[in-house]
Amino acid sequence: MSVVGFDVGNQSCYIAVARGGGIETIANEYSDRCTPSVVSLGEKSRQIGTSGKNQMISNLKNTISQFKRLIGRKFSDPVVQQEIQDLPYQVVEQPQDQIGIKVRYLGEVEVFSPEQVMAMLFTRLKTTAEIGLGTKVTDCVVSVPSYYTDRQRRTMLDSTAMAGLNCLRLMNDTTAVALAYGIYKQDLPTDKARNIAFVDMGHSSLQVAICAFLKGQLKVLSVDADPTLGGRDFDKRICQKFIEEFKQKYKLDVLTNPKAKVKLTNECEKLKKLMSANSTDIPINIECFMEDMDVTGRMKRVAFEELSVDLIQRFEKPLRRALEQSGLKPDQLEGVEIVGGSTRVPILKNIIKNVFGMEPSTTLNADEAVARGCALQCAMLSPTFRVREFSVNDIAPYPIVLTWKSQSEEDPGEMELFTPNHPFPFSKMLTFHRKEPFDLEAHYKSSTDLPIKNGFIGHFSVNNVVPSQEGSSSKIKVKVNMDVHGIFNVSGAQLVEKIECEPEPEAMETAPETQKKEEQADGEVPPATNDSEDAKKTKAEEPMDVEENKANGKKDKNSENKKDEGSKAKKKKHAVKTNDLPIQSVVPSLDKKLLNLAIEKENNMIMQDRLEKERADAKNSVEEYVYNMRSKIYDMYQNFISDADKEKFQKVLDDAKNWLYEDGEDQKKKVYIDKLASLKKIGDPVVNRYKESLTRSEAFESLGRSIQQMKKVLDLIVQKDEKYDHLTEEEVKTVEKAVKEKEDWLNSKWNAQAKIPENKDPVVLTASILAEKQQLETKCNPIVNKPKPKKPEPPPKEDEKKNEINKEEKTESEPKDTKEDEKMSEDKSPEDENKSVDMDVD
Repeated sequence: MSVVGFDVGNQSCYIAVARGGGIETIANEYSDRCTPSVVSLGEKSRQIGTSGKNQMISNLKNTISQFKRLIGRKFSDPVVQQEIQDLPYQVVEQPQDQIGIKVRYLGEVEVFSPEQVMAMLFTRLKTTAEIGLGTKVTDCVVSVPSYYTDRQRRTMLDSTAMAGLNCLRLMNDTTAVALAYGIYKQDLPTDKARNIAFVDMGHSSLQVAICAFLKGQLKVLSVDADPTLGGRDFDKRICQKFIEEFKQKYKLDVLTNPKAKVKLTNECEKLKKLMSANSTDIPINIECFMEDMDVTGRMKRVAFEELSVDLIQRFEKPLRRALEQSGLKPDQLEGVEIVGGSTRVPILKNIIKNVFGMEPSTTLNADEAVARGCALQCAMLSPTFRVREFSVNDIAPYPIVLTWKSQSEEDPGEMELFTPNHPFPFSKMLTFHRKEPFDLEAHYKSSTDLPIKNGFIGHFSVNNVVPSQEGSSSKIKVKVNMDVHGIFNVSGAQLVEKIECEPEPEAMETAPETQKKEEQADGEVPPATNDSEDAKKTKAEEPMDVEENKANGKKDKNSENKKDEGSKAKKKKHAVKTNDLPIQSVVPSLDKKLLNLAIEKENNMIMQDRLEKERADAKNSVEEYVYNMRSKIYDMYQNFISDADKEKFQKVLDDAKNWLYEDGEDQKKKVYIDKLASLKKIGDPVVNRYKESLTRSEAFESLGRSIQQMKKVLDLIVQKDEKYDHLTEEEVKTVEKAVKEKEDWLNSKWNAQAKIPENKDPVVLTASILAEKQQLETKCNPIVNKPKPKKPEPPPKEDEKKNEINKEEKTESEPKDTKEDEKMSEDKSPEDENKSVDMDVD
């Protein structure tokens, strides 16, 4: 099982994995641990990540970036309308106020949803993780901003499903950072919690969380955010300043040229990072900016801070709100941890210090902390990894309200199910009394300052509700929950029916446990006893619609009196029957059919990318071969090809190079494979001659050494060496014959090869020489290494014979009783043995 954490940001992504007993961040194919959140769609394939970012200037209108800002939103959302103004690609309105991104892909105009584009990015991240781990990746934990609503979280799950990922948990960014911070701390207290503030400011948003740590436990006390304040907003201020400056200084209107605007934005981001580390005047230089004109400018940190006064003021507000919601004072905090690239700006560090009353700490990796926290959470959820016990208690920032129609058809019922900063995962049981099916609708409280325009969560219909046997309202139990992703669901509904059974005479008193088993066998289910406090409050306010379950801990005095009447009295039994009711949900996520279509489309695009990569690799192989051989035939291969052949081959290579940039610019994979094969048909003999020249001499010498070794053995045999005197005449002749044959073969091939020039094919190949050596050793080694036979043992001496005779006589003189006892023991039957085993011994 894979353990992977994905930190998907608006500008860039990080991937962390559990490996080698720890968590590490893996690099992509460009050896960079940061993968840009960019998808570029072309005429033949998609370029995602770093390769996609490289296409941003040349393929601007078809390169999609900052699409995370569009996830889970409607086209009419004010945030979307604001985003569209700064995006270089076309965003269009789709049916039901959905968002579409219009691009040109494979020669046709296509419209993709932000969820599909996010799935494309997940596909690239998944591939990078699989290459890094060397195994298939399916299970993962994905980070989301803490301010994401139910709709946005559902769409993120849809995106992971499209990419073939099984998301075990959507984890809030700040919670992931807190987990990465706390799980390694060995000195956490056991009684009084350690309170830490976490500030995460990335490319497009600001998030703050106050967390309490105990040994083996993390509890989020409060969260707050500004979803529209990030590092890019500071970049825009710098960009706007230079747009006005270049307009006056160079008479260039940057706003009329999207590519120039992208260039300027990238340079302004670099300038901001330099100003964070230097207070001096920093220059900015862009070559060929517009109309083949170079531009320059300068800025100081002080001027930058003056341009961003209102943004700095906005930065302070979420920090103070989070502190207020936590119920803590600054002196109750023991630390402030900052993450996210934008927290490196000095003025923002000063604001954090002023609000919390202490210097912010940078012990966590500002870029990778979220991904590492997600990987840790995935390891904790994985059965294949053993992780230190550490519980994570997260909260949902927005209150959720449930509404329904009352039976009287008058004012609708309403109930605040989850209050602000309510912990999750969490579930509640509600009780309704209904005669017919009814509907429930969940939405965020209207007074809440939501990051999206529409607070709708879902519409849930409870079906198959029927009146009771008496014709009155049936008791309906509805279970609602907020799951581990922070998503609201109506997870189940049951119709509770009370049935009276025929009275039965009580034959005897039964033990409580036996009685309980009998009641369960008859179908009686004890009522629930753990309804929430919210449900009890609603009961007092809305007595006709919501009912709390009463605890069944009180004893029935009447039943005790009946027991005293005698065992002949009849007991009336009640059975409680529950029937699961179907629930029809209408939620803002893709249904199964549409999701399968989206998965199929993504798989088709993955296949197209793979085919295009194979085609491009085949073309690159031809190009690489052409350029290599053009230089090498005049360098390392020049002695292994004749001058005439060299000129012919040079012409063939030049023609192939020209073909690659003309007719061969866009051919099928097989064409390039055939082209490479035709070139290698000419070039491979040259290469083989070169390779043979490097190994042939050593192979000849190796065969010669083996022959000389065998000849030395033959000389020893001739000299009657006792080491080989056990060999037969026939065996010796076999060795002599083999040595003679190989020596003659070696001499003939050596002389023949010496007469052949290097630019001709060799008479014999290295492989053939080594094969001859192997044959010689296979035939001769078993003979020359044959062990000498063992010498016969000498006859025993007279004294030893006498000792053996005395020993035999002594053995024969042993008492016969012992042997008879042994025989009786052997002749004892198994039955006799069993009898002796089963006997009782007093």
